[in-house]
Parts: sequence; structure tokens; C-alpha cells
Amino acid sequence: MAGVITASVPSWIPLFSGLSLRQFGKLVTAVRRQGADTVRRGRPWGLPLEDRVLLVAAYWRTNLTMRQLAPLFGVSKSAADRMIDHLGPMFALHPRRRFRKEAVLIVDGTLIPTRDHSVAEQSKNYRYSTNHQVVIDADTRLVVVVGRPLPGNRADCKAWEESGAKAAVGRTTTIADGGYPGTGLVMPHRRRKGEDLSDWKEAHNKSHKQVRARVEHTFARMKTWKILRDCRLKGDGVHHAMQGIARLHNLTLAG
Repeated sequence: MAGVITASVPSWIPLFSGLSLRQFGKLVTAVRRQGADTVRRGRPWGLPLEDRVLLVAAYWRTNLTMRQLAPLFGVSKSAADRMIDHLGPMFALHPRRRFRKEAVLIVDGTLIPTRDHSVAEQSKNYRYSTNHQVVIDADTRLVVVVGRPLPGNRADCKAWEESGAKAAVGRTTTIADGGYPGTGLVMPHRRRKGEDLSDWKEAHNKSHKQVRARVEHTFARMKTWKILRDCRLKGDGVHHAMQGIARLHNLTLAG
């Protein structure tokens, strides 16, 4: 069965992956270096690597069901599912191990609605969700760390440490919103009952808010990959999707 969408037609790539042709080429090269195209035992893949990479990106971008996605690429539902399971982890962002001495990072948690209730809990959005701690570089706005997902009812101040984000960042200066008390992160000044903040604290809070908004903008761009609005993947699937989309987001920024 011939597919409709193929990476050999350049016009399909930006539409279904969110990447330019150059960025998509970089992604394919990186995945190939990880051994995605090596000969393996058993039945060979029905699609070339470029089409398989496009299929995974298209799935994350559109959140189509396997029944909808598979005919577009000319494969069966089970084959499409196997391609996503095989390539998805290879898209993962490699967390940065070292940071500049003067680097400033921003952390915040975002909730991803997740169908798999074994990894999710009802959260403040009244849906079963997972909490993902995401750290970006305040200067470049690139994602540098994505913590492991935790149930959506987990407070950010707890998820910061339990997700592994704290260990990945180390002692690098990191700013956060008021939901991280007791973590040592740089937070806005709080007004005590019956007191007013001094002018310098008000000014500091204003600049803090303006800088911290960059992580919110990052979430908005990442969620143009619609799987992060309603993830049907099970087990580690939501983690692989979040890490992979962080890498795609960085590609779109870095070019």
C-alpha cells in the first residue's frame, strides 16, 4: 500500500514535523548515528529511515490515532506503533552536563494530560496528568534538562528534586516562581500580611517575572506538538515524547 506522506516530498516535512528541511536533515543524521538504521534480525522496516523519522514527528505534531496515521504513510497500525516505540527514545534530548559560570537557568513544571493512569494523577486542571520539570537557559531559551515525569498532583517543590532536575542542574543559578519554597532557588519576594514590599523588591519582582516568562513561552511552543495536550502513550511514552519534543524545540530555535 503506497503512502500519501513521504520525506521524499520536501513540502510535507515542515507541515508534519514543524522543522525546516535543514533541521530535519540534522535530526535524521543524529538518529542514524545512534544506530536507528543498522541492519537487525527479523523483518526489515517497511519505510526508509527518513520516512520513519517523519512518521514519529508527525505523530507527536498532530496526535492522530494509529488508525489515522498509518494509512498516510502506507503501513499497518502495528508497524506504525513499532516505529514510534523504536525511534521515539532516540529523539530524546541529551541533558547538558556543564554550564557556564555566569549561566542563569529557569525552571518550571508543566502538566501533560496523560491517559495512562498508572503514571498520572488528577491535578489542578482536573485531568489525569503528569508533572514535568523543564529547565531552560535564560539567555538562549534552549531546553537543557527535562526531569522524569511524576504524578500531576505532585507539588513543584517536591517534583524539582524527585524528577532529577535538581541533580542535573547542580549549583547553577536557577530562578523559579513562588511554588518552590525551601528549595534554594531564586524566587520572587513575598508580601507578608499587613506589609507592603519596598520599592527595590517590587522592581526585583517585576524583572524576575519578565525573565521567568521565557519558560512559559517555551511551554507554549513545545505544545504546538499536540501530543502534549492529550498523550495516549503508555509507560515511558510520555517521557520519551517530552524529551523528544524538547529536542525538536531546540532544533527550531538553533536552526
